[in-house]
Amino acid sequence: MKKNSVIIVSGGMDSITLLYDHKDEIALGISFDYGSNHNAREIPFAKMHCERLGIKHITINLDFMHQYFKSSLLDGADAIPEGHYADDNMKSTVVPFRNGIMLSIAIGIAESNNLDQVFIANHGGDHTIYPDCRPEFIKAIDSAANAGTYNNVKVIAPYTQITKSDIARIGKKLGIDYTETWSCYKGGERHCGKCGTCVERKEALAEAGIEDCTIYEE
Repeated sequence: MKKNSVIIVSGGMDSITLLYDHKDEIALGISFDYGSNHNAREIPFAKMHCERLGIKHITINLDFMHQYFKSSLLDGADAIPEGHYADDNMKSTVVPFRNGIMLSIAIGIAESNNLDQVFIANHGGDHTIYPDCRPEFIKAIDSAANAGTYNNVKVIAPYTQITKSDIARIGKKLGIDYTETWSCYKGGERHCGKCGTCVERKEALAEAGIEDCTIYEE
């Protein structure tokens, strides 16, 4: 299979699953350091998995987002709300148009390297609070990428309509060790076990029938 794709890979459960799921198509993994609390915990996993698969990995610094954008993800661990993603307070974790910015860069890098697909691991559980994870956004930016590049780059988001539990089931079949991923938005030495991503991680692993060997603070 031709390696014609770029993947945005954070080091979390979803993007690492997507990385292994489509490893034979991926030529380049891109991580973005935008100054969030957990970037320093996530990105080393992204790099490690890419290297393990023989896929080139780069990290792009987006310092300006930390400087100019408003989000609890950028304001330190104490600013991260605890609870479930269904709760209204989780909207504070939105980094405005984050996926739009990252995808735009990844699309440009894809075209520059004569690659014609960009993978992103948004999923159905993101839709409630993250506008740039929704199907209509993916459809729109795919159209823009296709129209705005000479080689008609496509944005591929195969998990858009499925849940994180579904993703964990895919990872189970692929034999992924999820202890080699990072979820917690607080970015401490251990997963806090209480923020939205930790709660979602616990639920997904349980529903997929995977023993949760994550070390939590609680």
